[in-house]
Amino acid sequence: QVQLVESGGGLVQAGGSLRLSCAASGTNIVVKINTMGWYRQAPGKQRELVASIMTTGSTNYADSAKGRFAISRDNAKNTVYLQMNSLKPDDTAVYYCNAGGRVLFDTREWWGQGTQVTVSS
Repeated sequence: QVQLVESGGGLVQAGGSLRLSCAASGTNIVVKINTMGWYRQAPGKQRELVASIMTTGSTNYADSAKGRFAISRDNAKNTVYLQMNSLKPDDTAVYYCNAGGRVLFDTREWWGQGTQVTVSS
């Protein structure tokens, strides 16, 4: 069904920027995506929401991301982006793309494989 392919992770120095992309495929007349977003998981920590965006463009950010990260979406391409600025070593984590939607009347959630972001001090 839905597949999420992430790109854009890497190694960056503190204060630098990275842009993550996540392209979704597999949607059709019965498989719909509504919300797309980014989560992250640092070693020894739980996975946490970074930012999400709905089809309408409504966004939600974790407090740690506000003012530094910006999420955007191209609905025509089923692609979500995360522009990360002023990166800190605490932002080091595996970042996972997430999509929420429906298959007919069933609510579903899909995850990407994750992309590593490492911020050096």
